[in-house]
Amino acid sequence: MVRHLRAEAAAGRMLPFVIEYQGRLVGQLTVAGITWGSMCSAHVGYWVDESVAGRGVMPTAVALAVDHCFRTVGLHRVEVCIRPENAPSRRVVEKLGFREEGLRPRYLHIDGDWRDHLVFALTVEEVPEGLLHRWRQARPRNTA
Repeated sequence: MVRHLRAEAAAGRMLPFVIEYQGRLVGQLTVAGITWGSMCSAHVGYWVDESVAGRGVMPTAVALAVDHCFRTVGLHRVEVCIRPENAPSRRVVEKLGFREEGLRPRYLHIDGDWRDHLVFALTVEEVPEGLLHRWRQARPRNTA
């Protein structure tokens, strides 16, 4: 897997990231399917250890990756495709303000069958302030 990720990254088709929290590996995020030309788009996939779920780790990681895609890489659009029953992943894109675009029937082959996915997307024009900035502004402040 690491060999594949490195080869795709070297070819400019993928940006693989690991996610650390308090010094330990807790997840992974991949910007894949990077397409240039008139599309300038990619899709993001991710997973996080359930021991850190709900702490803002994944929304922060997604926001950082999207900002990198828009500001440094030069992409125009980023998609996240999520299985409809995956409420925690759906919550990540909802927190960040991704727009839901619809259902892709039988989109990916997972666990021996073709699975439906909901599509969420953002374009660079939708977050001129940056997605990380928007996420930080939206988070409740700890007043203690």
